Amino acid sequence: MDTLSIIIEAIRADLTRRNDVRDATLRRSRELVRLCANSIRAVHRHEFDEAAGLLAQARAAAAEMVADLANLPDLYYTGYTQDALKELAEAHLVHAFVTGAPLPSPEALHVPSSTFLNGMSEAASEMRRFALDMIRLGRVEEALPYLAIMDEVYSQQITIDFPDAITGGLRRQTDVLRGILERTRGDVTMSSRQEAMRLALAAFETRMMGAAPDAGSILFDEIDEQPE
Repeated sequence: MDTLSIIIEAIRADLTRRNDVRDATLRRSRELVRLCANSIRAVHRHEFDEAAGLLAQARAAAAEMVADLANLPDLYYTGYTQDALKELAEAHLVHAFVTGAPLPSPEALHVPSSTFLNGMSEAASEMRRFALDMIRLGRVEEALPYLAIMDEVYSQQITIDFPDAITGGLRRQTDVLRGILERTRGDVTMSSRQEAMRLALAAFETRMMGAAPDAGSILFDEIDEQPE
């Protein structure tokens, strides 16, 4: 029975250590998600220096979190840990997509491949917002690069054909990205056609005004006089 007590005490010590690490990981994962969200927000505001600073803080927080989990794979592969690392990948990829900086690798971020791919899918989805911002500003041509990024990420991800148990549910994320991509493509196409029509009408009006100062008004007067 003395041996049993020793075993139980050893187990208690191990579980206490694991619980402490778990609590610390939960705090760090929440901090990591916050830093990544603020970085993405800064990129949307074109505050790229602030975004880079936040990414540096996020990398440091992630490195500390991962180091404590080196010998605890059961905690490393839990949902909250991988979700935080996914946010880390997403934030870095959003920054790289928008600024043209080199793309980080999973190894550079110490993020598992499957988690990185899911973060990439979400980063590509973020490009829709940038494309819509350009459309709202009447700069449709500047929305095209963001659409191209989405298209390229989707084209690459559909080549990853492995079970969800290996990819962490990437197939569902890819399907979501496809829907966002198609909506964005439709928005960009519609806006491009509207812009082309606007330019054509403006050119027509210019030609009419150049041919005769009152030609435009005469034309519309004749249209108004047509019998219904």
